[in-house]
Amino acid sequence: MKTFNPTNCGRAILFSLAGAICLSTVCSAQVGIGLAPLRLEMNPAPRAVQSGLLTITNETDKAVRVRGSLLDFYIDDTDTPQFAATLPAEASASCRSWLSLNPMEFEVPPKRSSIIRYTLRVPAEVAQASFHCAAGFTTLPTAEDMGSTGLRAAVRMIAAFYAVVGNPAINGEVVSVGLERDDHASESPWRAVVVLRNSGTRYFRPTGALDLVDDAGKVIKTLPFQSLPVLPNRDQRFLFPLEIDRSQTQFTLRARVSLGRPEILEALAKVEIAPEPVADPAPAAAPEPAPAPLPEPASEPAPAAEQK
Repeated sequence: MKTFNPTNCGRAILFSLAGAICLSTVCSAQVGIGLAPLRLEMNPAPRAVQSGLLTITNETDKAVRVRGSLLDFYIDDTDTPQFAATLPAEASASCRSWLSLNPMEFEVPPKRSSIIRYTLRVPAEVAQASFHCAAGFTTLPTAEDMGSTGLRAAVRMIAAFYAVVGNPAINGEVVSVGLERDDHASESPWRAVVVLRNSGTRYFRPTGALDLVDDAGKVIKTLPFQSLPVLPNRDQRFLFPLEIDRSQTQFTLRARVSLGRPEILEALAKVEIAPEPVADPAPAAAPEPAPAPLPEPASEPAPAAEQK
């Protein structure tokens, strides 16, 4: 493989990077809870204090109590954002300690909205780099919920913050393009994987597509990159589930992607899908043995009068 430089309970769970997560198996009572905006990108200077507003809207017929939290996050190998109160691996690029929310706990009346003010205070001594963190909002059980039995619904909504201090350079590349099998997939078990490396201190959000090209050079299918960030100093996998014609066992994967710089990166990989193994037919059952013949009955001796 070569790299060239030629020139709201739902998938808002990818969170754009943010969204709403249902924290129990019952959340129909609170699907009318929403948060906006879901993503905030800013360019503060050292010592800057930057404030703004978040809005939580309650479209249900009941008041909802909400508690805020400050979070770290990263994107895992399955393209899923992972959030926690603290992540030591993210400490060097986290803005969680800069962020505050007011209020931290509040009630949203039915059919109304509540405003939360966020404030980001940038330290005086900070390097030119990008930093990321998140504000989480979780619904709390009401008095009615507390008095009932069974499962209670909870919704978690998250807004992601990206702060770029100064003008650090974007430093990224395509590391690999390949094919892998996922036997846990509900549909096709095959997926393409493109790995992007961010060796710099500034996050980037790639745009582009992955093409499936046959041996004649015809594009069979084009799949766009997800709008996910590649955070600083890491390799990030991008997954492309494939539905492949089983008669097409050889093709080329061609990734073309922009990392926010003028040039487009391109990487090619020729791949082959091995045919599915054919299960050996089950051996024929051995015939059951024929029953053993019954023994002949013994002949009785003739009466004494008839004996000669």
